[in-house]
Amino acid sequence: MDARFQYVKLERSESLEEFTQKKLDKLETKYDWIISAEVHFKRHEPEEPKGYICNISLSGPGPIIFAESNEESYEAAAAETVRDLEKQLSKRKGQMKSY
Repeated sequence: MDARFQYVKLERSESLEEFTQKKLDKLETKYDWIISAEVHFKRHEPEEPKGYICNISLSGPGPIIFAESNEESYEAAAAETVRDLEKQLSKRKGQMKSY
């Protein structure tokens, strides 16, 4: 899957990209119809101790699937966002019809 990472007012992190890519690869093996992912990491300072935000948009057949989470670290935010996407993808797969 083609994943594009964007950082809002942050430095680029190879380890964070690898961690998130592994999570997205697991989704892709289960849902092979996913085309691409758009991943955004940002920091919202006023929300202590949370404020580490990750949002992911997945492209595939039908509308874009979007999830966002606000956690105490970027890794936790990415993991929670992928869990939310998993729920949405499972529901979408149940609605899909094979012809």
